[in-house]
Amino acid sequence: MRRVVSLVPSLTEAVAETLPGALVGATDWCGHPEDLDVVRIGGTKNPKVERIVELAPDVVIANEEENRVPDLDALRAAGLEVLVTEVRTVPGAFVELARVLAACGAPERPGWLREAEAAWSALPEPADRRTAVVPIWRRPWMVVGRDTFAGDVLARLGVDHLYADHPERYPRIPLDELRAAAPDLVVLPDEPYRFTAEDGPEAFPGLACALVSGRDLTWYGPSLAWAPRVLGEALRAAHR
Repeated sequence: MRRVVSLVPSLTEAVAETLPGALVGATDWCGHPEDLDVVRIGGTKNPKVERIVELAPDVVIANEEENRVPDLDALRAAGLEVLVTEVRTVPGAFVELARVLAACGAPERPGWLREAEAAWSALPEPADRRTAVVPIWRRPWMVVGRDTFAGDVLARLGVDHLYADHPERYPRIPLDELRAAAPDLVVLPDEPYRFTAEDGPEAFPGLACALVSGRDLTWYGPSLAWAPRVLGEALRAAHR
């Protein structure tokens, strides 16, 4: 079995679910599965390169958005194989997951990945479409912008976010501008900023707010199997 270090929480869960025992290291933010017992190697943005090298992994799995180029270059300079994923769409997630799992030693597509592909391919065409803004941070307010996995997920569920054509992927937008955009819906995930019923909706009086799991909205792993159902229910339940 190949030795794997993961620098991406969603990929950690995917490998742990598919190849129990393959992971030898993961970030401090890798919280799924909850009983994962591996060496912790720091954060996604500040991994402990020397500690990773000491673990002697056969492959380090990373993501172009979540991890920093200097860290990945340092790992390569130390002689490690680094596989970097790029995920902007749901179909792209399936391609990248299959590539990662094969690189980690999986002999075939796991059942959960086939289940996830079936769940998304079976989605009916939305009867109507709604517009949304999707904050991911406050102080300052930041939202989902162009060319993002979360944006594609929402679009497939009938929700078009209003900053899909913004030049930046995660632009900073003043709160007054977000309110003035008058979306049908404000989608508030619980990560990276932890929006809650008491922290977030009060900033958008008169607007429908959907509190959703950041894992369901932004992770590409086993959660993709249930994300269309769970997210769809949360979005439909949001009313002004």
